[in-house]
Order: sequence, then structure tokens, then C-alpha cells
Amino acid sequence: MADAKVIQFDEDRPRRRPPRRVRVAPPVEPDPVVEPVPAEPATGGAGWDRRIAGGLAFLRRRITGDYEVDDFGYDKELTDQVLMSLMRPLFDKYFRVEVKGVENIPKEGGALIVANHSGTLPLDGLMLQVAVHDHHPAERHLRLLAADLVFMLPVVNELARKAGHTLACAEDAQRLLEAGELVGVMPEGFKGLGKPFGDRYKLQRFGRGGFVSTALRAGTPIVPCSIVGAEEIYPMVGNAKTLARLLGVPYFPITPTFPLLGPLGALPLPTKWTIQFGEPIPTDGYSAEAAEDPMLMFNLTDQVREQIQHTLYRLLVQRRSVFF
Repeated sequence: MADAKVIQFDEDRPRRRPPRRVRVAPPVEPDPVVEPVPAEPATGGAGWDRRIAGGLAFLRRRITGDYEVDDFGYDKELTDQVLMSLMRPLFDKYFRVEVKGVENIPKEGGALIVANHSGTLPLDGLMLQVAVHDHHPAERHLRLLAADLVFMLPVVNELARKAGHTLACAEDAQRLLEAGELVGVMPEGFKGLGKPFGDRYKLQRFGRGGFVSTALRAGTPIVPCSIVGAEEIYPMVGNAKTLARLLGVPYFPITPTFPLLGPLGALPLPTKWTIQFGEPIPTDGYSAEAAEDPMLMFNLTDQVREQIQHTLYRLLVQRRSVFF
């Protein structure tokens, strides 16, 4: 038998393994270097710098006379930057006025806003002016028609003119309306402003309808406005008529705090106010002769008065409290 051929295995020689496949990743692009954005400086200091610069520029214009007033003495810059700023804390913080229906005021063009009048002192007119300017999208200015007494008082006369108020006469009102201005009138006058506390929110007579005639001639809408909250700022429980005649004023109010507490009694009570603008009553559909029709003026006057009175009653029912 032939010898078998023996194949020896060399244990000492390392085995040869199949080559490993190495997956080579594609080259990775380095991330772009993002430069850090420097933080913007705080705007507080810059804001104050702008305010100071604006204030100095304002003072320079006032000193040099480089500002404009219209034919009625209205100073728009002074009203916006000073007078409105003085009245705004009363409006926002003290009386906390809520404004409704401001969309009923036209965005442009003339309109006559007719409101009730009360409160012993005419703060309601000033708050109405702030309401129109601050809450209307176009920040419109209200030109109030004021009584003769306003323009007879020193200092008050000048401030009223600067704020855009003018004498309550048909000619001035018509000029403003035809110029596209918002004009405010309170037809009750001193009868509403100085009525006793027991008659609060009861509208007094609206005169002979002169405001309706003016709106008809100018062809501008009439916007009724109801103000709740002003009646209680100075509850008028008495009227010193003799003293009023001596002073040449329509009335001399006696309230629970004035004159008992002296100057402190002149501080108005912090009542909660609501000012609501009603739907406008158009007048442009009437003929030119309509302003001379006494029956039409009576009907439109009564319509405006009734709309304001009904809105007052509705707001009083909705009111939770005089002060809240």
C-alpha cells in the first residue's frame, strides 16, 4: 500500500483573512464660521436722548415763534405735545374712560358731534376731546364750541384757543365743518353743566336747534354722543345764586366737599366714565333750503336728543358702580 501523503498545517503561520472593505465617508464640508452678532445697545438711553432732543427743539420753536396757528388760534403742536399730555392721566388713570362706538366718527371730512353736558365744571368736554384723538384710528382732533364765559376768563381764554376751541356761534362752526374738521357741541350749555344732582342724566332743553341748522348748511353728519360718569364728579346739592350774581357766573355750586373743604373740595371724585358715540345721522340728502325749515330742525333736534337720552339710560343700566 502506498504511503499516504500527509499535508501538514503550520499552526505557527498566521491565517490570511480576506481584506475588509472600508467605507470611506465623503469629505465633510466644514461648518461656516458664524460671526457673533453684537448685542444692540439698550434703547432706554437713546429713547431719553430723543425725548430730550425733541423737547429742546420744541422749546426752541416756541421761543423763536417758529410754529403755526390757524385763523381761530388753534395750535396743533402745543395741543398734541403739551395739553393732551396733561389731560391724558385724568382720562386713562383717574376717570378710566371707556370709549365705545368710535367707528361711527368719519375717518375724514367734517362731522358734528353732539353730546350731553354735566359735571359742574366742563371736564366732560376735555375728556371728549381726548377720547376722539386717542381712540380714533386717524387720531382726529375735536374742535369744541365753547360759551362766551370761557373766552372772558384770563389764561383759560388763551388755553382754550390753543386747544382748538372756538366761540359757539353758527358762523365759526360752519367754517370749521366745511373745512373738514370735527366739531363738538353740547347744546344743554350751562343748564346741563349746572343742574342739581337730583336731575342727573336728565337732558335739559337743546335750545332752538341751531346746531342742526349748521350741520344742514354744511351737509355734514351729526354724531350723537352719550357721556356717563361726569354727573357724579361734583354732586351739586345747592346753588349760591347771590354769590353767583356777584361773581358774574351762571351758578356757584355747593357740593358735599365744596366749599366745606376749601381748595381740597375742588378735587373731582374719581368716577368711572363711559363715552359712547352713536350712529351718525346724515344731512347731505336735504336741500339747501332745509336749514330754514323750523319743523325739520325741530324733528332732527328731537331725534338727536332722544338718541342720546336712550343711550344714557342703557349705559346706566349696564353700569356696575359709580366708581368701578
